[in-house]
Amino acid sequence: MNQIFRRSMLSVAGLVMSGGVVAGPAVAAHAAPVAAKPAAAAEKGSGKGERGTGYEYQAQPNYFYCGPASTRIALSAEGKQVSQDELASKLGTTVNGTDSAFDITRVLNEYTGDRYKTTEIRDDAATKDQVEQLRTDIRTAVDQGRPVVANIIGTAVDVDGVAHSYTGHYLNVVEYKDDGDTVLIADPASPGEPEYWMNVADLANWIASRGYSS
Repeated sequence: MNQIFRRSMLSVAGLVMSGGVVAGPAVAAHAAPVAAKPAAAAEKGSGKGERGTGYEYQAQPNYFYCGPASTRIALSAEGKQVSQDELASKLGTTVNGTDSAFDITRVLNEYTGDRYKTTEIRDDAATKDQVEQLRTDIRTAVDQGRPVVANIIGTAVDVDGVAHSYTGHYLNVVEYKDDGDTVLIADPASPGEPEYWMNVADLANWIASRGYSS
């Protein structure tokens, strides 16, 4: 299968080798399981250049389930209640994580009827055009009620100056404001702070070398 993560000389803990290509699994900080909280109200039209999805948050129950957890969050916006275990089986998730955004897109489309596509940001930093493409894709998906699932790596700083670091992780984009310049993250590995705002350019660079499902 096409792998989304193309760095050939990484030794980051938790990454796995596949066919000579480093695959980007869902390796995240440990997170205790929490019960799903009520679906967030969609804030469509609540402000200028602002739109959100209704979704149900649920934390990942272990360090390698961020792929299934993020997929579940995305599907909850469609009114679909699917267990993380069922999604992990379909995604091929192991203790090494979930291989790539292509797997996330494949499973999302199994439940939604081909509504999602995968976009890669292949280099180590996003170009201006890739940032704009991400902004457009987030706006299009969220406008249609679809949370985006992003495969990220490394460290990014949110708008409050808080750094979030992962050796590989999946998380969701569930809302945007400022015409898409600022996006709301729903992070399944962070039940204590499940949502935080981030500049879209910072998110694009967090995704760089991997990809996203929108």
